[in-house]
Order: sequence, then structure tokens, then C-alpha cells
Amino acid sequence: MRWALAKVAIASTLMVALAFCIPLGMVVRQVAEERALSQARDAAGAMVTVLAATEDPVVLRRAVSSESSGVGKRIAVHLNGEQVIGKSHVETSLIRKVARQARTSTETLPDGVAYLRTVLLPEDRVAVIEVYVPDKLLTKGVNTAWLTLAGIAVALVGVSVLMADRLGARVVRSTRTLADATSRFGAGDLSVRVDPSGPDELQDAGLAFNMMADKVVRLVDGERELAADMSHRLRTPLTALRLDAESLGGGADARRMRASVDALEAEVDAVIAGARRSITDRSGQRCDVAEVVRERISMWSVLAEDHGRRYRVVGLRDSLWVNISRDDVMSCVDALVGNVFAHTPQDAPFSLELNSATGRFIVEDGGPGIADPMTALTRGESGAGSSGLGLDIVARISKAAGGRLHIGRSALGGARIVWTFGDAVYREPQDNGNGRRARTHRRG
Repeated sequence: MRWALAKVAIASTLMVALAFCIPLGMVVRQVAEERALSQARDAAGAMVTVLAATEDPVVLRRAVSSESSGVGKRIAVHLNGEQVIGKSHVETSLIRKVARQARTSTETLPDGVAYLRTVLLPEDRVAVIEVYVPDKLLTKGVNTAWLTLAGIAVALVGVSVLMADRLGARVVRSTRTLADATSRFGAGDLSVRVDPSGPDELQDAGLAFNMMADKVVRLVDGERELAADMSHRLRTPLTALRLDAESLGGGADARRMRASVDALEAEVDAVIAGARRSITDRSGQRCDVAEVVRERISMWSVLAEDHGRRYRVVGLRDSLWVNISRDDVMSCVDALVGNVFAHTPQDAPFSLELNSATGRFIVEDGGPGIADPMTALTRGESGAGSSGLGLDIVARISKAAGGRLHIGRSALGGARIVWTFGDAVYREPQDNGNGRRARTHRRG
């Protein structure tokens, strides 16, 4: 925008400058010519006075050489059309023609002009006074004046561009601030707001953006409160389940049941707490995927041992930081591992692998696999009688963070789900001091 304003200023100022400088340049040239011709007329007038007093060639020659107006070497007196006193630059035929006509004229020569003035002498004789004016005198000072006008025009254009840039900088700065805030808001940072500045129109746009952002946050928070209320309704059947578990006594099955009820209650509390947290508090968060997987596998391993499942966990020694909230990563890990337990036989093995170098989390199982990956990734659609939300949750969170989800066939014979974090991998900012390249943030 600033360049556009600068071009407008250049065009408008240049047109105004040309409108004034071109006529002024022509006037300067005319003034220079008129000045040179006026000097020639004055010199000729002085010689008329001398001729009126005497026609002595010696006196006339002395008068021509002593002419103080600066044209002494360019003046000549033609007596009777034959005798010439001084240096002539005009052909004799032209002098005779002017003498016959007894007129004053300005004749154009190849390298200048000649001012010819006739003087009537006694006995009807005619003398012609010639004053030669070369081209350099006709244009004396013109080039300097034109350069001065060009410099003034350039200075005017420069000042106008500078003023337009300063005036447009405020508008551009406010526009960029609003555009940056809009981009960040669209990328998921719902906490961003702008400080309205600039012209009234941009201030109104900034206020409208803040109002829109507040309304979006209120709507999303309202939906999350509704989700928390619906999750709270699980507490009633959960309480009844706990009472049943307490009544089973002190056997191993009773202890396992009570532990499962405790885990379920903790999960419900976590869902309610996460749902009630404002969406703005979730923006700009990051977590260590390895730490989340270690925490969640400690719970799922108990269930795997109860089912007699063989499992393998690889790659949790190196940290992998991603720009995704801890709750979202935990939900995705639970959804992926939960699908293994829900849709494979109890004795089917599974494996979890976190590859920090490539930024991928891989879940493989020895179940029947997924026949239609596209249907499995469609929200609300499932080929195994479930809600169809598990893989869709992972796919949406992955896509929103700049990653992707791929479903294939594993070496164990079942499904192989690869969660590639992609742009979600957190990278350290570049160090401008020593020129280090940005790298993936890992912790041993």
C-alpha cells in the first residue's frame, strides 16, 4: 500500500511540476533571447548617435572598438553599402537589400542572428549598423535555469513521496496489525485482540474484530460448558457402579473393578475440567508427546495385562515437543489405543512407536484391520458398531495443527495408524546471533 501511495504522489506531483516547469522553461529561453537582442539594439542605438555627429571612418572605427556594451567585436557599420567598418557576419547582398528598403530587421544566421538597423545620412544616403548575436548569447543562462527547474521538480516529487509515505505508514501499520491478528485468529489463537489505531475506518474495523472475537469465544465456551454439563451426567451411573464395586468384597476381581471405577471417574473429572476451561486458555500450548504416551500407557498396560495382550512401546526416551495442547494429545493417544482394545480380539498384540526424528506416532495391532479407511475417518461413520468419533478426533486435531493421519496395514496383520505431526513439531527460533539453524526441540 505504501508503494501504491508513493506512485500516486509521484504521478500527481510530476504532472503539476511539468505543468509549471515546461512553460517556465520556454519563458526563460524567450527572456534570454530578448536580453541578447536588447543589448544589440542598445549598441546599435549608440552607433546611431555617433553617425549623427560624424562619418569619419577613423572616428567610427574608434567608436566601434570602444563600445562598452560588450558587443564591440560583433558590431559593424556599412557606409553607402560599400565601406565596412568592423567585422561583418552578413552577406553584402542582404545589407544592400536592407539599405534599399530602409528598414530595421533581425536576420537569422547559421550560428546566430544579426540585428540590422538603417540610418539616414545627409544627401539621401543610407548606412546600415550590423550587430551580430551568436547562439551562445541567445541561450546564455538557459541551461542553468532548466537544470534548476528540473532540480526543483525532483525535490518537489521527493518531498511529496516522503509526505505520502509518512502519511501512509500509519495506515499501513494499522492494516498490517489487523491482518496479522486476523491470520492468528484464523490459525486458532482465539486470545488475540487488536488495539484499534489509524484512521477512523480502521479503528472501526479493529473494534468490530474484537467484538467478533469475543463473541466467537463466548459461543465456543458455551458449547464447552454444554459438553461439561453432559459429561457431568455420567456421575450418576458412575456412583451406582462404584457402590456395586464396593459391595463385591476384597477379592482380586473386586480390587480390579474398583481401580477401573477410579480410573473412569478420573477420566470424567478430566473431561469436565477440560471442557470448562476457556478456549482462549488452550491457544499457544505445547507438550511433550513422549511424556503423554508414557503417562497413558501406564493406564492401558494394566488393561492389556488383564486381557493377556502382548504389547511393545518404542521411542519414549527422546522427547518430541509439538504445538498441540496436552489434553488434545492425550485424547488422541487414548482414542488410538482405545480403538485397539475395542475392535480387536483380547489376545491381539499391539505396539506403540514414537519416532522423534521423523515426528511420527505409530500404532499397530494384530486385529482384523480397517477395511475402509475413508469411512473410518468420516465423523459418525464406523464399520465396527462404534460412535465413529475416535479416528475423526485424531484426524481433526492433526489437520488443525498442520499434520496428517494415515491408515494402512501393519506387520502384525491388523491396522497401522500413522500420526505425522508435520508442522506441529515445535522448533526453536533461529538464533540470529550465531546463525544456528532452527531445529526440533528434543530433550533426553
